Amino acid sequence: MSNEGRNPELRAQFDINYYQFLDNQGTLKNSLPTYLEDDKLQVALYRQMVLTRLLDAKCIALQRTGKMGTYPSTLGQEAVGVGIGYAMTKQDVFAPYYRDMATQLIRGVKIKDILLCWGGDERGNQSEQTPFDLPCCVPIATQVTHAAGIASAIKIRHEKHAVVSTLGDGATSRGDFAESINLAGAWQLPLVVVINNNQWAISVPREVQTAAQTLAQKGIAGEVRCEQVDGCDVLAVYDAVKRALAHAYEGKGPTLIEAITYRLCDHTTADDATRYSPSDGLKKGWEKEPIKRYRSFLHSKKLWDEHKETALFEQCEQQINTAVQEYLDTEPQPPEAMFDYLYEELPRSLKEQRQQLIDKTREAQP
Repeated sequence: MSNEGRNPELRAQFDINYYQFLDNQGTLKNSLPTYLEDDKLQVALYRQMVLTRLLDAKCIALQRTGKMGTYPSTLGQEAVGVGIGYAMTKQDVFAPYYRDMATQLIRGVKIKDILLCWGGDERGNQSEQTPFDLPCCVPIATQVTHAAGIASAIKIRHEKHAVVSTLGDGATSRGDFAESINLAGAWQLPLVVVINNNQWAISVPREVQTAAQTLAQKGIAGEVRCEQVDGCDVLAVYDAVKRALAHAYEGKGPTLIEAITYRLCDHTTADDATRYSPSDGLKKGWEKEPIKRYRSFLHSKKLWDEHKETALFEQCEQQINTAVQEYLDTEPQPPEAMFDYLYEELPRSLKEQRQQLIDKTREAQP
C-alpha cells in the first residue's frame, strides 16, 4: 500500500505482512519456530479447541432451552482464542470482548463462571484464577480503551508484562478503537490488540463496514506495528501474539494483529444469520475452519488418531456436564444484587432504591 501526497518528498510506503503455517488442508507450508515444534504443545492446542467447540454447542443448547441468556458463539473462531491464550503469560493482563471464551478458559476461568456470566449472574465475572483480567465486555470497543489505560500503568511502573485486548472487525470503526490505537502508538505502550475479523459486524459484511483494504492497516496512522495472520491457523495465531508480546516486553511498543476468520454461526443466539449470510460464503468458511485442518496436521505427524479423538470427546463432555450441573445448582442471587456491581460505594439515591426493592421483595413473600 502507498500514501502519496502532492509533494513527492512526502511519499510514504507501508507493508502489511501476512502469516500462515498451515494451509486449509492442514499441510505445513512454512517452517515452524523451534518453540512450536513441541509435540505436547501441539496436542494441547487441539484439545483446547475441541473443548471450546463442545462447550460452545452446550451454551447454545442451554440458551435455546431457557437455561441461559443471550450467548455469542465462537464457532469457526476457536484458533484465535486458543492461540492468544497459550501465547500469554500469567503476568499479562487480558481485556476481552464477548467472543473470548477460549482464551478465558486457558487463563483459568472456570466453565461454571462462564455459564454464570451468560446466565446474567455477575458472580461469573469475578474469577479468582484471573484477578487482574477484565470481565468480557459487551459494549463495542470500550475494552480497548481500558486496555490502553492498564498498559499505561504498566509502562509507568516499568513492569515487564503487557496487555492483550480483542475485538471484532466492526469494532474497528468505533472511535474507542482509534483513540486507543493512537494513544498506544504515541506513548509506545505494551499493548497487543487482536482483531477477530470474522467478516461480519452483526449483519453488516466486511466490505460494507469499512473501505480499508485491510483492518491491520488501521494501526499505521498511530505508528503501531501491524500485521495479518490466518486466524484459522492456531499455530500462526500463537506465533503472532507471542512475537507481539516479546516486542512489548522489550519496550518497543504496541502491535495490532488482524486475525482473518469466518463466522460459522449467528452473531448471537438473538440473531438469524440465514437472513443475510450467503450460503457460498458459509461453505467457503467451513472449508477453512480451524479444527479439521489442525486435526489433519496432527494425523500427519502421527500425534493423533481416532481412539484419542473418542477419548477426548468423552473427557470434554464429562467436564462440561459437571460444570453445567454446578451452574444449574447455583443458588440465584437476591433481586437487590443488581445494584451491587457498578459502584464501589452506592450513591445515596441508589441506596434508597436498593432498600425499597428489598422492602418490596419482603412484602411479596408469603
